[in-house]
Amino acid sequence: MDLSQYPLSEIAAKVGTPFYLYDAAILREKMADVAAATEGPALQARYAMKANSQRKVLEAAREAGLWIDAVSGNEVLRAGRAGFPLGAEPPAVLLTSDVFRDNALEVVLRHGVVPNVGSPGMIRALAEAGYRGDIEMRVNPGFGHGHVQACDTGGPSSKHGIWHEDLEPAIAMARAAGFRIAGLHAHVGTGPQIREFDENMAKLADVFGALLPLFPDAVSVNFGGGIPHAYRPGALHFELGHFRTFLLEAAAMLSGIAGHAVRVEIEPGRYPVAGMAILAARVTDVKATRANEKGPGNTFVMTDAGFNDLVRPAMYGSYHEISVVGAGTNRAPEPMVVAGPLCESGDVFTRDDQELLQPRPLGRPDPGDLVVLHDAGAYGAVMSSNYVSMGRAAQVLWENGRASLIARRETLDDIVRMECDEAL
Repeated sequence: MDLSQYPLSEIAAKVGTPFYLYDAAILREKMADVAAATEGPALQARYAMKANSQRKVLEAAREAGLWIDAVSGNEVLRAGRAGFPLGAEPPAVLLTSDVFRDNALEVVLRHGVVPNVGSPGMIRALAEAGYRGDIEMRVNPGFGHGHVQACDTGGPSSKHGIWHEDLEPAIAMARAAGFRIAGLHAHVGTGPQIREFDENMAKLADVFGALLPLFPDAVSVNFGGGIPHAYRPGALHFELGHFRTFLLEAAAMLSGIAGHAVRVEIEPGRYPVAGMAILAARVTDVKATRANEKGPGNTFVMTDAGFNDLVRPAMYGSYHEISVVGAGTNRAPEPMVVAGPLCESGDVFTRDDQELLQPRPLGRPDPGDLVVLHDAGAYGAVMSSNYVSMGRAAQVLWENGRASLIARRETLDDIVRMECDEAL
């Protein structure tokens, strides 16, 4: 995002800091790119709304023709409020989970949403609840890797899906309950490199081809999500045209094995939303530690954004490019550690994937300057919290040259509203 086009200081004066800024043009462009890559009856994209469930984002996905992959009952209902039809055929909204929690099972029963079961216990729960519709089945294919080691999406250490060698008992359980298994699903992750993503997709196509004879009623095969996004400057951008060719070839192969048309689906989450947003924070101070026998000294840029606003760097060392807006813009870069206000040693935005400090070359800012964390649209606001009773940050949409508030800053009244003292 070119920061010069946004009046960040003016927005900060109106909504306070930190705040998220979403660029509607970038959002729509990325959603359209995904839609174009999956155009036609053989393919379909489901937006994995866990990446960002803001209503404006969901509306952009719907307008582009994407369907929805939801993970909770409330996500299903939010998709419905954004205009996605619940209980439609084919299923425009799919519920993918390993456990039915809260209202998830009730939502499936009431709205006819197809559940994508990732555990045999979910089949039992559906049968006991009197469910009579279709299901899909999520498989752990025995391999997979997210963008960092902590995001393990497939293989022996992943909780997701039913192990590929244990499918037959789960299939028998589903058939005994009268369920038609209408789809097959797996997710092997982005991988740290585009080449690894391509290799995993090719391996997954072979796995699906081998498993399809076990699923004679399957009309869809879902390759999951994880289309790579280039977070680092100079990183390669993923070519969706190349991916479309692979998906069409996979659809033809799988349809041939099945003996009937099989729709190939993907679930891009971060790809259409990561690059459309920034998190802007206020610099409050710049201070230093001195080198001693325990290590080198560091210069800390203290900001009012913390891991309660953007948890990815603290959670698994994710990289976000950082810019200074203000006096520091024109100063020579020097190594800086960007940190937040929380009384937690992990409240640092400049860490590597081993959780070690990794200073960035930044122009030394003055207190009052803004610091911007780029590519914050995926797993940013949606994973934020009111830890230490700090309100969640405001969300602002930039569209047609003007800013509008689409989610106000959370207040103390919002935070304590659910507190009660009721006899049980």
